[in-house]
Amino acid sequence: MTPGKRIFDLLVAILLLALLWPVIAILALAILVLDGGPVLYRSERMRTPQQPFTLWKFRTMRMVSDDSGVSGGDKAHRITRTGRFLRRTRADELPQLWNVLRGDLSFVGPRPPLRRYVELRPDLYADVLRQRPGITGLATLVYHRTEERLLSACRTADETERVYVTRCVPRKAALDRIYAARRSLSLDLRLMVATLFRRCAPGRFARRQSPS
Repeated sequence: MTPGKRIFDLLVAILLLALLWPVIAILALAILVLDGGPVLYRSERMRTPQQPFTLWKFRTMRMVSDDSGVSGGDKAHRITRTGRFLRRTRADELPQLWNVLRGDLSFVGPRPPLRRYVELRPDLYADVLRQRPGITGLATLVYHRTEERLLSACRTADETERVYVTRCVPRKAALDRIYAARRSLSLDLRLMVATLFRRCAPGRFARRQSPS
């Protein structure tokens, strides 16, 4: 990460926290009242292939003792009513502003993977995680809805794992490589604006950014 990108991340995170702290407080209270505690969900993710960190999100699911892997249709019954709203609006990711302040995340970059997938595909993630992981990114914008559609059709944990590893991981990695080849402050701003307005014309955008 360049010093300029880090300074940009810090300034934007501080500004957003100053503006959004009432929203964050209201959402935390709503989760506590409607769904009970804990309000926050923490998950180990990888910042580099060797360096883990704790990712913070608002809790959107009922807690279980043996949770693992990504969320597919096999976990849909655990999503709370509040959680559906938070996921639809991506407001569940607001606590990740703290991760940005700490330097675990940038605003734009590849989504931070679980350790199990880094250990499963070390060659791939050694390349992808050269970039600081991000809250949003090219892969998030272009592939998120496709990934949701694929995983929501899965009915068992084994099926979710197979579909994610074989169909989602390679495609997202390819998009992360496109971003790495074209990264700039201008591109980051465009991706952040696209994320804010949930514009999914990025399929064409990704092709325009694709290396020749």
